[in-house]
Amino acid sequence: MNQNLQQTYGVGSDSLIARHRVLRNTYWLLAISMIPTILGAWLGVQMGFSFFQGSPLISFVVFLAVAFGFFYAIEKTKNSGVGVLFLLGFTFFMGLMLSRMIGVLLRSYSNGAELIMIAFGGTALIMGVMATVATVSKRDFSGMGKWLFAGLLVIIVASLLNVFMHIPALYLVISIVAIAIFSGYILFDVQQIINGGQTNYISATLSIYLDVYNIFVNLLRLLSYFGGNRN
Repeated sequence: MNQNLQQTYGVGSDSLIARHRVLRNTYWLLAISMIPTILGAWLGVQMGFSFFQGSPLISFVVFLAVAFGFFYAIEKTKNSGVGVLFLLGFTFFMGLMLSRMIGVLLRSYSNGAELIMIAFGGTALIMGVMATVATVSKRDFSGMGKWLFAGLLVIIVASLLNVFMHIPALYLVISIVAIAIFSGYILFDVQQIINGGQTNYISATLSIYLDVYNIFVNLLRLLSYFGGNRN
């Protein structure tokens, strides 16, 4: 088996073992990171957490400032256990940010809890399929990076514009495109680990966590629009 893997990836057994270790640690840390996310979301719902609700633009700017602060701290400490703590702190913060959407769903929709579980299951399915394809496919997905990044920039600009325009159809288009882009990013990020382009499991976990988080959020938006039963 090791010989077949070496022929497939064109690397030695020691390098393959190192890459598989990074991939395994990434999956474990990704699973663990769901705990503070769920805790943050639960606490946010219980506390009625609101992040500059009256001013979406200020909320977005402050969110970016806090998020990039975490990104900087994680990057600086990614080679130590402190990096794991910063990563888990970030996932707790993201859970808090998610709590307002979840709270609205639970209060305003009779099937809100069902929609959340369906979105969770759909996200897990997308993650499983994309990660499997990235692992078993011999196709090189590294060329997708620049196109995915360009698509991400378009989503960010469109989202900012829609803060002021409030066009429901644009929200739906943004969500559909976002799911496609972040699904592609899972392919890209997982194969980066497999091909040795990413050797730090903390950085890898952060990338894949953001992919999964954004897929979940946008799936939840689509489900609430098309399948939500308002009270």
